[in-house]
Amino acid sequence: MIIAVPVNGGRLSQHFGHCEQFRLFHTDKDKNILRSEDVTPPPHEPGVLPKWLSEQKAGVIITGGMGMHAQQLFRQYGIEVVLGAPAGDPACIVREWLDGTLESGANPCDH
Repeated sequence: MIIAVPVNGGRLSQHFGHCEQFRLFHTDKDKNILRSEDVTPPPHEPGVLPKWLSEQKAGVIITGGMGMHAQQLFRQYGIEVVLGAPAGDPACIVREWLDGTLESGANPCDH
């Protein structure tokens, strides 16, 4: 499984559509992180990022906030959406999510 995390300045971005890069974490069935890579997304326009991350084979996106329409689009592409993640080290956040210990807050996006 590939887990996508929007990143700004090496930390999880609270708004996925305005991130510098996505860090893609490649994991195995035993919940091990095998490797990660940073990829630069295409320019943000409605509907572009869900399709693009689907093409990158992402199965999950972990982010701080996301509007309802974007959430629906990600789900249409079969990508699980995890909201309310704290701004922090992406690898630690993914590890906590894989372990089932990620504490998430409110979705700061209201559109």
